[in-house]
Amino acid sequence: MTDQPTAGRFEGRAHLLPVRVYYEDTDFTGVVYHANYVRYFERGRSDFLRSIGIGHAELLEGAAPMAFVIAEMTLSFVRPARIDDALTVRTLYDAVKGPRLLISQSIERDGEILCRAAVTAVCIHLDGRPRRPTAALVEAVKPWLAERTGVAPD
Repeated sequence: MTDQPTAGRFEGRAHLLPVRVYYEDTDFTGVVYHANYVRYFERGRSDFLRSIGIGHAELLEGAAPMAFVIAEMTLSFVRPARIDDALTVRTLYDAVKGPRLLISQSIERDGEILCRAAVTAVCIHLDGRPRRPTAALVEAVKPWLAERTGVAPD
């Protein structure tokens, strides 16, 4: 057995990542500071990709280096998370459209949604210009997309 940090698990199309709320995540009232939800969502997206064999370091070091930027993120705060809560970050990669990856996420506590996010990530060249994702990335993500047909039209 190895002492590797958890990268979560899959349940159907959804990647589930457990997250514990620590003191450092909260404001003076013990409620999770709003910006920390963005951090939890980032972990969920990254660990989803890592779990299907796509690592950020490998994308940067490939023959055609690429990275991701977040072009749009809409958050809906439903209920507060509090210190010591055991949360689950639920991540679904919905579609690939040109250089864009459309992602739905939620943060839950005991099955109750606390926060939702609709995310548009864009694949970029290292100079910042948008680019289509590599064929390997599309093939790795394809089984998890809402439309199992793979890449959606632009």
